Amino acid sequence: MKKFSIFLLATLAFGALKAQDFSKNLASARTAYGSGDLENARFSMQQMLNDLDIMIGKEVMKLLPAKMDALAANTKNDNVTVNTGLTGVVIHRDYGTGDKAVDVEIMSNSPLIASLNAILSIPFIGNSGDGTQKVVKIDGYKSILQKDVNSETNKTGYTLQTPLNSTLVTIKIENTTEADIVRLANTIPLSDIAKMVQ
Repeated sequence: MKKFSIFLLATLAFGALKAQDFSKNLASARTAYGSGDLENARFSMQQMLNDLDIMIGKEVMKLLPAKMDALAANTKNDNVTVNTGLTGVVIHRDYGTGDKAVDVEIMSNSPLIASLNAILSIPFIGNSGDGTQKVVKIDGYKSILQKDVNSETNKTGYTLQTPLNSTLVTIKIENTTEADIVRLANTIPLSDIAKMVQ
């Protein structure tokens, strides 16, 4: 019931913003379904769902902070895309430039969720002996933190992956410390994002 309510609210909000496209796709789906053309009915419904996914992605984008410490969001690089095949919505935002750049990517229906949840459920697997991978908590959610040292520049970078139901939040910083990536990750309202992408 909760998912249906969220879907209904998103549908109504979408209808208010893009009533013509929504109505057009809905009419096409009804006409195709009524005439027994299930392939085109499905296509029209998929178009409506893609539009809803884009709208939800843009709402999630609004939840991301405008700044991470002194690093301002590069909003001109903001991107929300729908990949109907393998994943759902992919939301991208980056902060800062050059050596101090942060990439944030949120992917719904991520194919990595099952393997990450398996790693997170068994602590001795999530924490590597050499310190290159460990389990940390961000905003109350278990996350996998992976360390990577660039062999050419000798700079240390980190990738932090946090599963939220079927959505994966990935934060990547090429030149940073563990303390910095954890601190910056905690500026992202994961709880609010989790509620929106359920």
